Amino acid sequence: MTGSAPHGGRRRRSSAPHRAGLSSRDSLAGGEPSAASDADQHEAARAIVLRQLAASAKSRRQLEEKLAARDIPAGVAHEVLDRFEEVNLVDDRAFAAMFVRSRAETRRLSRSALRRELSQRGITGDLAEEALAQRSDEDEARDAHELVRKKLPAQVDPGDRKEYEKLTRRLVSMLGRKGYPPGTAFAVVKAELSAPGSVTDTDGAAADTMGAEVWDTP
Repeated sequence: MTGSAPHGGRRRRSSAPHRAGLSSRDSLAGGEPSAASDADQHEAARAIVLRQLAASAKSRRQLEEKLAARDIPAGVAHEVLDRFEEVNLVDDRAFAAMFVRSRAETRRLSRSALRRELSQRGITGDLAEEALAQRSDEDEARDAHELVRKKLPAQVDPGDRKEYEKLTRRLVSMLGRKGYPPGTAFAVVKAELSAPGSVTDTDGAAADTMGAEVWDTP
């Protein structure tokens, strides 16, 4: 009979990964499946979460946002993420501790900046403070001094007040972007500019005379 599909011919599969030509495993290496039926939605959500975690560690909030962006219903996302938490593949406490260590090491951020970045990822309250407790005042002071030393030019003429003040503004602003408060930033910059063997051995008078408005200078 012409026009009819042969018996035993290929049938359309209903699962989202298969409709896209992907198995759950394939979806981790390629695109992400879209959701259809309830079973497909759960399978698609699991594949999305696995792919995201394979790329980098993420908080539950970040994964919720990824799932929402893929139109996974909130109820499905909640159930899938609960299961991932049960098997410790999603662990906000471990994520927060790792995040603080990594960002402090690679970017020398202050606890204030780290607290803000944790909050953006859904880590707040006691969980955030527990992770931030890894960092001490001494750690922050050491990192602030190191940041300034790395940015110091080879030499600055202490008699060139304009250049000296420009350098001070730049260094203080740099520390500000890392989350260090103005008082700490000015103290660290003054100490580094006044240190024996630094770019200048002056007493840091130029830094002393600079007003708080320097903090807002780009």
